[in-house]
Amino acid sequence: MNSGHQHRVFGRRAQEHILILASGDKVRHMTVRPWMAALAFCFVGVFSIGYLLATSYLVLRDDLIGATMARQARMQHDYEDRIAALRAQVDRITSRQLLDQQVVEDKVDKLMEQQMALTSRHGKLDNLLDRAESSGLTEKDGAPPAPVQSYAPDVKDKRASLSGSGIEAIEKQLASGAPADATPDNSTLAYVPATDTVGDRADRIFSKVTLSLKDVEQDQRNRVEQLTSDAGNAANAIETVLTRFKIPMPETAARKDDDDAVGGPYVEPESNDGFNNSLAALDGALTRLEAVRSTAESLPFRNPAIGKDVTSPFGNRRDPFLGRLALHSGIDFRFSPGERIRPTAPGKVISAGWTGGYGNMVEVDHGNGISTRYGHMSEILVKVGDTVDRNDVIGLAGSTGRSTGTHLHYEVRQDGHAVDPVYFMNAGLKLATYIK
Repeated sequence: MNSGHQHRVFGRRAQEHILILASGDKVRHMTVRPWMAALAFCFVGVFSIGYLLATSYLVLRDDLIGATMARQARMQHDYEDRIAALRAQVDRITSRQLLDQQVVEDKVDKLMEQQMALTSRHGKLDNLLDRAESSGLTEKDGAPPAPVQSYAPDVKDKRASLSGSGIEAIEKQLASGAPADATPDNSTLAYVPATDTVGDRADRIFSKVTLSLKDVEQDQRNRVEQLTSDAGNAANAIETVLTRFKIPMPETAARKDDDDAVGGPYVEPESNDGFNNSLAALDGALTRLEAVRSTAESLPFRNPAIGKDVTSPFGNRRDPFLGRLALHSGIDFRFSPGERIRPTAPGKVISAGWTGGYGNMVEVDHGNGISTRYGHMSEILVKVGDTVDRNDVIGLAGSTGRSTGTHLHYEVRQDGHAVDPVYFMNAGLKLATYIK
């Protein structure tokens, strides 16, 4: 009834499977549930899959091991290639740094040679420029520019200065850009092109410095040539004036004296350097100028009474005491009583005292057969044998001797004959820019 009731309520019910196990007198039964069947099926499936996988592994194990070993070998080869590329790049960078350092050292050597040459030349120029300045050809402000580097280190120390911190300082100064980046690609790692190296930057910087030194050298050459030309022109101008007065040129006597007192062992001449030749030419021109300038400064080319009135010129005139024509052998300048009288050029006093119509007179010998006389002085302040300069006072103005009033009788004599002092004073105006 219950079974019929269940069929009516739930429909037909599946029959249960019963597993009966008999062993002798013992009988056991076990109802097989659906979940138990599913569990058994899953277990069998898992076992089968495990078995298949284990069998496949055992069958394919050698292939898998070979593939793994091949992959490891490829990876090892890739790493070895990369390491070799990195080593090649390190060697290349190291070689380039060594080459750049050598290039820098060579450039520094050349620059130091040029600097030492310019320093040596500048030292030689100092003496010549001082002489040119004393000759009135240049001023200190017009001196040629000094070298780019005012201190040249010792040659024996320049190698040491390039090592350690020295080369680092140079590299810091030369490093104006970043180095080229290395690419991680193994195919191009060892062949990274260098866009700009320290050597390239050193070439540019040293080229600029070399051009600057060449400009300095050219400025020195131009300055030396200009000074040589100016010295030659000044010497020619002075010689023209001296020749007019038949004054012998001093270089002829100097050359003769030099030839008479020279000697020494023979040594091969220095290298035929154009700059040294120009220095020698400048030295010769300055020597010639100094000689003729010294001769001109020793002669009475100056006015003995600047700003004073001329009361009687050189030449024939009516004698103030006799009233007849007579030669006036000098020039009379109006002076105040007791006013100081100075010579027109350095020389040696050969006469100092009362001399006839000159009254108190001083005569100064200037060499080359030329002397000057200063007459009518009230007092003489020098004696025979004294050496006087242009600024020395030789006496005081007066009216002694044949004189009608206080004045200075100034007379120039050449080879014992009186000449017009105006000729010498006019020549002095032309030489004013060349003599002190």
